[in-house]
Amino acid sequence: MRMTVLAAAAAAAILLCGSVGAKAASLVAKVNVGTQTMTVSQNGHVLYRWKVSTARRGYVTPRGTYRPQRLHRMWYSRKYEMSPMPYSVFYHGGYAIHGTGAVKSLGRPASHGCVRLHTANAATFYALVKQAGMGNTRIVVTN
Repeated sequence: MRMTVLAAAAAAAILLCGSVGAKAASLVAKVNVGTQTMTVSQNGHVLYRWKVSTARRGYVTPRGTYRPQRLHRMWYSRKYEMSPMPYSVFYHGGYAIHGTGAVKSLGRPASHGCVRLHTANAATFYALVKQAGMGNTRIVVTN
């Protein structure tokens, strides 16, 4: 009898969550390439909406849903002449969300593929990812 109750509870959890142990990301960054904006939500509540720069002509910002892979308070791009990438949140190989000094370009495509934002906003996002944890963070890049 006890096993039947446990099995019923497990079945209910699967129906509610989609799978055993499934957990929605508490922190979500949605990058909209079309509008050149990033919306940051935590537990379903919008916290921030910032201008960004994604890939300019001839480059690509990959679309999809990602989990952060690594964080660097300061990173220097070996591929692009040691360009500084403060508060980097790498999410897909060499692609990251990071700060930039080129704030006049925010709101239009200007990068080699990374998602660039004002350095103060990058610091805020970086701190949120550290607080929530990489496993509880999703980065969604759409048109």
